[in-house]
Amino acid sequence: MRPSLRLKAALALFVAAIVLLAAQAAGVRSLAEAQEERLIRAIIEDDMRNLLQAWREEPDTLPPMDPVMGARVSQEGGQWFALPPSLARLPVGVHEVDIDGREMHVAVARFGAERIYRSYDYSAFEKKFRDGMDTILIVTAIFVLPSIWLAYWLSGLLVRQVRGLARQVRALRSGAASAIDPRRYDEREVAELANAVNDYHVRMAAMVEREKEFTANVSHELRTPLTRIRTSCELLEPAAAALDPKSRQRLLQIEQSAEEMHTLIECLLALAREESAAEAMPADLGGTVAAIVERYADRLERQSVRARVDIPAGVRVLANASALGIVLSNLVDNALRHTQGGEIRFGWQDGILAIEDTGSGIAPDVLPRVFERFYRAPGGREDGFGIGLAIVKRICDHYGWHIAVESGAGAGTRILLGLAPH
Repeated sequence: MRPSLRLKAALALFVAAIVLLAAQAAGVRSLAEAQEERLIRAIIEDDMRNLLQAWREEPDTLPPMDPVMGARVSQEGGQWFALPPSLARLPVGVHEVDIDGREMHVAVARFGAERIYRSYDYSAFEKKFRDGMDTILIVTAIFVLPSIWLAYWLSGLLVRQVRGLARQVRALRSGAASAIDPRRYDEREVAELANAVNDYHVRMAAMVEREKEFTANVSHELRTPLTRIRTSCELLEPAAAALDPKSRQRLLQIEQSAEEMHTLIECLLALAREESAAEAMPADLGGTVAAIVERYADRLERQSVRARVDIPAGVRVLANASALGIVLSNLVDNALRHTQGGEIRFGWQDGILAIEDTGSGIAPDVLPRVFERFYRAPGGREDGFGIGLAIVKRICDHYGWHIAVESGAGAGTRILLGLAPH
C-alpha cells in the first residue's frame, strides 16, 4: 500500500524538526561548555593576579616549595592532593588536566626566578553544570512528542487542497461533475493543476467520443453489405450440391468469413457502447454456452470437433449477457482455429469457467502474447485479424472478469474465465 502524501509530508516535517532540535541542543551544549570554560579561566586568572599582587606585598605568605615539582605549589580550597611530576613542564597559563580521574585546572605563573603552581578543583561545579545541561536536553527531547502531532497537523494543512482536488477528479471521472472549478483553490500550483486536469479531461472526452462515434458508424456501415453476403450464402445453399467440390469449399469459406466478420462487428459495437452497457444481471451460464455452441454447430461438424458442456443445471452468474456471449464466441472461434478432429469442453467449478480444447496448443514463448492486438500464434489458420483475444481481454478487464491461459505445444489450450456466481 502506497503511503499518502500527508504521511510523507508529516514524516518530512518531523524529521526536519528532529534534526533542528538535535542541532540546537548540540549547539547550545557546545556553546555553554565553551562559555563555562571561559568563565572558569577568567575566575582563575583574576584570582592569580590578586594572589601575585598579595605575594609581592607580603613575601612571607608565599606557598611552600614542593621538591617533587621544583616549584612553589598551592591549592584553592578543597582536599589537598599532590600534583604529579608530569605537570612540571607545563607552560605559564591556565590548563585543564586530568588527575586521578578528576578534571582539574592548574594555573602556572612566574614569581621572580621561581614558578608557582596553583590547582583549582571545579569538578563539583562542572558536575552541576552537566546535570543542568542534561536536564535541558531531556526537556528538549520531550518536545519531540508534540512535534509528531504538530507535523501531522501541519501536513494536513499543506495537502488539504490536494485532497480536495483528488475528490473532484474522482467526481469528474465518475461523471458526477463536468469540470473542476480552479477558483476554489488558494494555492497557485493547485489551481494550475486543476486547469491542466480540466483541459486533459475535455480533450480525452472528445477523443473517446470521436472514437466511439467512428467505431459505431463503421460497424453499422459494414452491417449492410455483410448482411447481403450472408443472405446470398443462405440462398445458394440449396444449389450447393450441384457445384463442384472446389466451388462448394469457396462458398463455405465465404460463409465462414461472413460469420467471423459479423462477430467482429458485434465486438466493436459492444466496445463502442461499453460506458452505457447494461448492469450485470443474473444469466444462465449453461444456456449461454449452449447458444454459442449452437451458433458454431456447422463449423464444429465440418472440423469434426465435438463440443461437451459439463456445466451443472441452474448455474447462474452475474454478468452482462451480451458481453459474455461475445467473449465466449471469440474463445470458441479461437479454439476452432487450432483444433481439427478433437474436442472442446466447457466446465464450471468454484466460480471458474474452463474452456479446454485438444488442439495444437500454444508454445511457452508465445503464451505471454496471446492477448496482444494483431498477434496470431504460429500454427493456426492464416485467416482472421488477430484481435479476437485482444477484444476478449478488454471486455474482461472492463467487467472485472479474470481470464488466464494455460497451454503447451501439442497439449491443447485451457482458458480460465472467472465469473461471479449468483
